[in-house]
Amino acid sequence: MHRTFVALNSDPLKTRLDLIYRQANDHITLVKAYAAYARKLKLDISRQLKMFDDLAKNFSDITSKPRYKSSLFETDGNLDEDVLRQFEKEVKDRVKFARLLIAESKENYDNQLKIQKLKDTIFAVRELLGKAKKNGAFASSIAAKSIPKSLHCLAMRLVEERISHPEKYKEDLPKSEFEDPDLYHYAIFSDNVIAVSVVVRSVVKNAEEPWKHVFHVVTDRMNLAAMKVWFKMRPVEGGAHVEVRALEDYKFMNSAYVPVLRQIESAKQRFYLEHKMENATKDGSNMKFRYLEHMSMLNHLRFYLPEMYPKLHKILFLDDDVVVQKDLTGLWKIDLSGKVNGAVETCFGSFHRFSQYLNFSHPLIRERFNPKACAWAYGMNIFDLDAWRRKKCTETYHNWQNLNVDRALWKSGTLPPGLITFYSLTKSLDKSWHVLGLGYNPSISMDVINNAAVIHYNGNMKPWLDIAMNQYKNLWTKYVDNDMEFLQTCNFGV
Repeated sequence: MHRTFVALNSDPLKTRLDLIYRQANDHITLVKAYAAYARKLKLDISRQLKMFDDLAKNFSDITSKPRYKSSLFETDGNLDEDVLRQFEKEVKDRVKFARLLIAESKENYDNQLKIQKLKDTIFAVRELLGKAKKNGAFASSIAAKSIPKSLHCLAMRLVEERISHPEKYKEDLPKSEFEDPDLYHYAIFSDNVIAVSVVVRSVVKNAEEPWKHVFHVVTDRMNLAAMKVWFKMRPVEGGAHVEVRALEDYKFMNSAYVPVLRQIESAKQRFYLEHKMENATKDGSNMKFRYLEHMSMLNHLRFYLPEMYPKLHKILFLDDDVVVQKDLTGLWKIDLSGKVNGAVETCFGSFHRFSQYLNFSHPLIRERFNPKACAWAYGMNIFDLDAWRRKKCTETYHNWQNLNVDRALWKSGTLPPGLITFYSLTKSLDKSWHVLGLGYNPSISMDVINNAAVIHYNGNMKPWLDIAMNQYKNLWTKYVDNDMEFLQTCNFGV
């Protein structure tokens, strides 16, 4: 029933009735709109749709009730206030219920609300993903730097063997082959026994003349006995030669000559003299100290190859996380054209350029180097030691390492100072000599891997760890000496 109450302003109850009636009609329209939209979208909410229809019908039925119809809408006299109050209460109850139902259902019909909710969900998921990536990277870093129980067990068993049978492991006299420049010499610096054994074994098994290959293994004093016992118990096949020495055997490796050692000692002195232990973790200089203290001198030993092997002309440097798949003697035959370092370049597009490793906001770096210069890989490098000596590369390294005492030129690692030391002194090798990424990249083509002379597990997922990528692990494990009794005793998971 449609009636106008404009002329009845003299009765305030009729004005009040008009407002209630309008409010009911507004909600009838809104409820019908939601019901129609639900039908159009074919939403699976039949119960809710029925409630919308019933609610719209209930609004219309209120005015049809005989009591309200006769007392409020068809009377010419004054309205009954008690009846109006009851009518108002019923309308307000239905309005309240309608609002509640619409509020609960709004996100099903309001596109803007849906979009905002989706955006909020995406943002929350991105935050969780970011945190998960950080936690994963941190956990991966810890796993990569920790010593697996099996590897620790292996080292202890080898030392125990040395102690139990000292007569078997007397020091051998140096072989003339260790200084013969006509042979193929390799430098491997590591504290990981099983990793070194795999590198040596993979070289020898793929060498056409293994007796011409000489391996110079350098480790720290703690792992020296274990390394020596391994190669005594498991002599290298094919007549290849292995020299095992400790870092401490090289007397020139002292703080008076080596800047990194000097920086470590200086940082220790400042730390203990200037800072209290309880405040140390809050001090930035302590972070520098911790950085320096944990730099492995075995890593920086690569900058002293000419001093370590004064009678050699060329040497092939191999990281302990590589596997050799082909005969490498062709590397010694490559003409380096007067360069010092033969290496595979790693840049493609804008990636792995000098700008990623060095601080080009510093004037010393900006004035001397090209930020777009292509970086190269450590891990398989053929060094011309004669050219190194002529170019005084170790002296260059020392100069830059002294300038970087506050880490303003580069942050960490051996690649940045290597890029500087051998800048314009590096010969680019064919990429098939050295394929990288097996320790972090799961999408390397197997054709590329099978064609490579050396594959490199750079990254955190080392092949001797549980976090290694399964698709690449067998390329490493096939060179593990599984007949070695201590591997079985220590449950080495290969």
